[in-house]
Amino acid sequence: MPSAVAFVPARAGSERVPGKNVRVLAGHPLLAYSIAAARESGLFDAVVVSTDSEEIAAVARSYGAEVPALRPPELATATSPDIEWVRHMLGVLGAVGRAFEIFSLLRPTSPFRGAGTIQRAWERFLSFDPPADSIRAVELCRQHPGKMWVLEGELMSPLLPQPPGEVPTHSRQYQALPEVYVQNSSLEIAWTRLADENEIAGRRIVPFLTDETEGFTIDYEPDWERAELMVATGAARLPVTA
Repeated sequence: MPSAVAFVPARAGSERVPGKNVRVLAGHPLLAYSIAAARESGLFDAVVVSTDSEEIAAVARSYGAEVPALRPPELATATSPDIEWVRHMLGVLGAVGRAFEIFSLLRPTSPFRGAGTIQRAWERFLSFDPPADSIRAVELCRQHPGKMWVLEGELMSPLLPQPPGEVPTHSRQYQALPEVYVQNSSLEIAWTRLADENEIAGRRIVPFLTDETEGFTIDYEPDWERAELMVATGAARLPVTA
């Protein structure tokens, strides 16, 4: 089996849900569930948290993850692309002779993604011949881009180019539009060679369709409230933390 590392990104500067990575959900900090899922999957030679915070690093270590170095502040802004901190952490590990063939991104914002989800994605990723570059979790888009607009001063225009001589996409029924999928934060798996090319996705990208709980993402405060309700009612199960 290819050597693999799981990365759990957990920077300190969350703006939409402040402190979410260590905020307690059902008795444990949010990032603990991604660490637990990665460890339980049995697929990874290392589970590593990338953070710019000593506080988050201490919490991560207490749940069995490694934090070999803190993420530099310039790689932990709200607009920092993932490739920057991925390359940073691969470099930190590589400097001490720890090289991996595959990396996975398991974001804390998807707490209901369990070990079984990761295992299914892993098997699908490695089943392709010729090999895929990466696999990424997606779900059916409920707000179709064909009905989206861009504001231009006091007017607006469709986000997507409209086919001439046909009914505009914004005037069609949803069922008449092509299915479109949107990525969620559940998981990504890719070959580490892509990082040398300054990207994490590549060209041959495999879709991994998640169900409603696997792909559930905590991006806003109402999402947190919904997550608590899902746990309380048994609508979703969290990974068992050590």
